[in-house]
Amino acid sequence: MDLLRIEGGPPLNGSVRASGAKNATLPIMTAALLIDEPLLVENVPHLEDVTTTNVLLAHMGVSVTIGDYMVVEADASTITRCVAPYDLVKTMRASILVLGPLLARHGEAEVSLPGGCAIGARPVDIHLRGLEAMGAEIRVEAGYVKAKASRLKGARIAMDTVTVTGTENLMMAATLADGVTVLENAAREPEVVDLAKCLIAMGAEIEGAGTSTITIRGKKALHGARHRVLPDRIETGTFLVAGAASRGRVKVTHTDPSLVDAITDKLAEAGAHVTTGNDWIEVDMRGKQAKAVNLRTAPYPGFPTDMQAQFCVLNALSSGVGTVTETVFENRFMHVSELQRMGAQIRQEGHTVIVTGVERLTGAPVMATDLRASASLVIAGLVADGSTDVRRIYHIDRGYECIEEKMAQLGGHIQRLPDRAPVTAREVGA
Repeated sequence: MDLLRIEGGPPLNGSVRASGAKNATLPIMTAALLIDEPLLVENVPHLEDVTTTNVLLAHMGVSVTIGDYMVVEADASTITRCVAPYDLVKTMRASILVLGPLLARHGEAEVSLPGGCAIGARPVDIHLRGLEAMGAEIRVEAGYVKAKASRLKGARIAMDTVTVTGTENLMMAATLADGVTVLENAAREPEVVDLAKCLIAMGAEIEGAGTSTITIRGKKALHGARHRVLPDRIETGTFLVAGAASRGRVKVTHTDPSLVDAITDKLAEAGAHVTTGNDWIEVDMRGKQAKAVNLRTAPYPGFPTDMQAQFCVLNALSSGVGTVTETVFENRFMHVSELQRMGAQIRQEGHTVIVTGVERLTGAPVMATDLRASASLVIAGLVADGSTDVRRIYHIDRGYECIEEKMAQLGGHIQRLPDRAPVTAREVGA
């Protein structure tokens, strides 16, 4: 197991390229299960979750070829089993996305209930109720979802809460259903729209992606296609916040400014000078301390829950007092105690943290508790006095491609090292 050793240094400065979006890549890769022709996916990030998805597809018999220039080809014409075992899905909640495509294309699926970051309950009930409304027979036994259907039927499905993976799962299943499916209270995230674009390239009929009502007219079959994954808006935002927290100047290229308006608006409110082009964004703090901001997470187009941990760090180094309210997940402030170890003045009151800014943080040994929390600790380490060791970085490898190399491009003093420290009581109980 590795750790990231970070020495706090000068303000970050320079440019960095955004990778393809993890949260778009994973459902798009599972869409290959809907066809018996190759699906070519471009701009695929090199991440642990993507590797896990490819291994899972290969376990089912799908032919997965990883080419140059971030291109992956998946051919499900060779599929031999419709089972997603626990050992392969226990670390990644997105693995539930194979359920809809397997059921729609092959009439059966056996999928382990997934794992992932411990940031709160993300039940799959909405997925299952939606598939049952489309005629599937579903049982949950011994930790597995076991589903069967001769052919799914179109249905009107009103989802109780907004769910990205639920929307994606049901949208994929509906592309091969008999009749029209209408998804109400659908997720509006750009990653949902990107999946819809891929499915349309495969021959699907989909209207309304990006709105709260998506209509899918089922087809008897889809076909192979080529699709380029959109840029990762969360990675983009993470690097912009790192630049602002360090009082530096950071430019993110190969991205889409229209995807991160909620983030850049808050950065501008914090005092950053934000400029954009067709495929780039630059944040320049001009050496000044940021001003604390108040924010409240919400489904897209609101402020993304995946960026609140990073803004906790920015507020911790800002002038004034800022509040961060989490409305999406109930257990997503586990980074707070780690930031407190570095001198951050943060207190939690229910689903809100109140952050009083300080001039500097102090390096300390910390542990990543989930994917985005780990990114916040990296930012904190880059702007702290002294050395910071971030452990459990398998979390960060799930969602950030070569973060230590990219931060080093911006002048950050960061390196990946083997973690030879003994396991402590704190780690066991965490």
